[in-house]
Amino acid sequence: QVQLLESGGGLVQPGGSLRLSCVASGTIFSINNMGWHRQAPGKAREFLAAITKGGTTTYADSVKGRFTISRDNAKNTVYLQMASLEPEDTAVYYCRLTGPSGSYWGQGTQVTVSS
Repeated sequence: QVQLLESGGGLVQPGGSLRLSCVASGTIFSINNMGWHRQAPGKAREFLAAITKGGTTTYADSVKGRFTISRDNAKNTVYLQMASLEPEDTAVYYCRLTGPSGSYWGQGTQVTVSS
């Protein structure tokens, strides 16, 4: 079955950067669209960024210019490069795969932005 495994989260100071990774298995990665979402405590899960199988990217206004999504089909991996992080970016970050076999979520990775 499809499995997604996120990594790269952690504690970072305001203004810092992190790169999240999500490795997919159980599917032909290149035919799927990939996305990143996050959920802060007490808030709904929100869309951050997506990249289609063809490489077209879209971003939420809240992260546009600070976050960059990319993919490496040879490694079955999607990345989220995050810069200029703010305390408000603290959340659990989730990877999502959407394709012919359906929609799947990873288990999430915690990002905490604090001094």
